[in-house]
Amino acid sequence: MKKALNELKRHALTAISYMLPLVVASGLLIAVGNLMGGEVIEDYTQPFTIASSLTSLGVMGMGLLPPFISGYIAYSIAERPGIAPGFLMGLIANALGAGFLGGMIGGYLVGYFVLWMRKTWKVPKWAEGLMPMMIIPTVSSIVVGLFMFFVVGIPITWLTDQLINFLESLDESSRVVYGFIFGVLGHIDYGGPISKVPNLFADGLLLEGVLGPEAIKVIGGIVPPVGITFGWLFSKIVNKRIYTRVEEDAIKVAFPMGLTMITEGVIPIAMNDLLRTLLATGMGTGVAGAINFYFQNGSPVPSGGVFVIPAMTKPLVAVSALLAGSIVTGIILVLIKKRITDEEYESLQNQEEEETDLSGFSIEG
Repeated sequence: MKKALNELKRHALTAISYMLPLVVASGLLIAVGNLMGGEVIEDYTQPFTIASSLTSLGVMGMGLLPPFISGYIAYSIAERPGIAPGFLMGLIANALGAGFLGGMIGGYLVGYFVLWMRKTWKVPKWAEGLMPMMIIPTVSSIVVGLFMFFVVGIPITWLTDQLINFLESLDESSRVVYGFIFGVLGHIDYGGPISKVPNLFADGLLLEGVLGPEAIKVIGGIVPPVGITFGWLFSKIVNKRIYTRVEEDAIKVAFPMGLTMITEGVIPIAMNDLLRTLLATGMGTGVAGAINFYFQNGSPVPSGGVFVIPAMTKPLVAVSALLAGSIVTGIILVLIKKRITDEEYESLQNQEEEETDLSGFSIEG
C-alpha cells in the first residue's frame, strides 16, 4: 500500500515540476495586469489595452492547469504515448467544471490505461509503429474519455463545488481554525512531501478562483526563515545565545532565500534542534495562516515570496500575518531553546575547520 501511494505521489510531483513555471508565469501576468488596471477581455473584436491583454493571457494560462497536470501525470506513468490522451482528459475536466482535481484523476486513469495497453496489447509487426502514434492515443482517449464524461466527471464536479461552497461559507471562528491548520501543515517539513499535499490543494483551488489558501501558502513559506532570523535577533536583545556560529552563518543565507519563498534554507538550522524548531515555526505559520484566512486575504500568484505581496487582495493583511507569524516563531525559539555556552558556540566551527584541514595530507610517489 505504501509503495503504491509513493508511486502516485511521485507521478504527481513530476507533473507539478512541469506545471509550476506555467502557474508562476500565469499568476504574475494576472498580478501585473491587475495592478495596471487590466480586466479579462470578453470581446476580442473590441479595442483592448496592454494591461487587459496581460490579465487575459494569465487567465488563459491558468485555464491550462488541468490539461497540464493530467498530461504530465500520464506522461510520468506511461511516457510519451500518455501525453496526448492525458491532455485530452484535462480538457474534459475543464469542460465539466471538475477543475484541477478532475485533471489529476483523468491523468492517473489514462496513464495507467496506456501503460496497460503498452504491456499487454500485441499487434502485427506492420502495426507496431502505429501503436505509440495512433492506436494507443486514440483507443485510450475514447475509452477513458467516455469514462470521464459519463462516470467520473460529474461526481468530481459535485465534490469540487461542495468544497468551494464549504470554504466560502465558513464563519469567522472557523476561518481562524482552518487557516491555522492549513498554515501548519503547509510548511511543517519546510518544503518536503508533507507540505506539498496542502500546497497542491491550494494550487487547485486557485484555478477555481479561491485565492485564500494560496495566500496562506505564500506567506507561510516566508515565515520559518524570517521567524528564525527574528529569534536570533531577539536572543541578542535578551542576551541568551541560542545558536552556534555555524547556525548563525546559515541564518544569514536562509533569510534572503526565505524572502523569495525558498523555505529549505531553514533545514540545516532546524536539524540541530528539530522538535523545538518545528514547534516554533509550526506555531508561526499557523498564526500567519489564521490571520490571512480570517481577514480573507488572497493571492492570485502561487509563488514569489514578498515580491507578490503587492498583488494580493489585501497586502496589509499579508504583511501583518508575516510579521505576526515571524514574531511568534522568534519568541518561542528564545523561550524554549537551550542557552548555548561559549564552548558550544565555537565547537562546531572548530570541528568543521579540523575536518577540512588538509595540512597533513601528502601523496607518496
